[in-house]
Amino acid sequence: MRKNLFIALEGIDGSGKSTQTKLLAERMTQQGHKVYTTCEPTARPIGAMIRSILKGEMKADDRTIAGLFVADRLDHLLNEEDGIVKKLEDGFTVITDRYYFSSYAYHGTHMDMDWVIAANAMSADILRPDINIFIDVPPEISMQRVSRNRQNVELYETLENLVQVRAKFMEAFEKLKDVENIVSINGDQEMDAIANAIWQQVEQLQEKKV
Repeated sequence: MRKNLFIALEGIDGSGKSTQTKLLAERMTQQGHKVYTTCEPTARPIGAMIRSILKGEMKADDRTIAGLFVADRLDHLLNEEDGIVKKLEDGFTVITDRYYFSSYAYHGTHMDMDWVIAANAMSADILRPDINIFIDVPPEISMQRVSRNRQNVELYETLENLVQVRAKFMEAFEKLKDVENIVSINGDQEMDAIANAIWQQVEQLQEKKV
């Protein structure tokens, strides 16, 4: 059993995932871990296309967007230079800002979730996270944060959509609770309190790995 971890941070837009990814990486580095942080969509060509669609620079059908995420995720995992699998083999703990639960929730809002789960089955077979940490924030608060911190609101960033997306996260967690390690953290509290709650979960996971 490898002792380095694969950690996925999940949440609706404005939940603070990116901040918590950074804080967790810093804390683990201080503990002596080799840490690699990453995110989805990636910065690679397929991910760049997705980002263009999310920004409204390109148009695409919801099914096309879901398919692009499937392809980007497989590249994210399997890229020979800096894919997640390679980084884990090299001894890094990998922390990703979004993984397949984001697809289940965001795309499952616009199409059959079971199709989205099936489309991502290869990624799940290749690598499931040691832990999926969901930072749970009320959609109203997340929209306030998004509006405050972004000049341009992206495709899925409306209150109505984020209410549905949060509900779909819950639905996906219920569907897959027997095969995935899922932990929900209250994201409507001080940044340091969220970071400490996440760290407590990671510490427990590390103890099991010893």
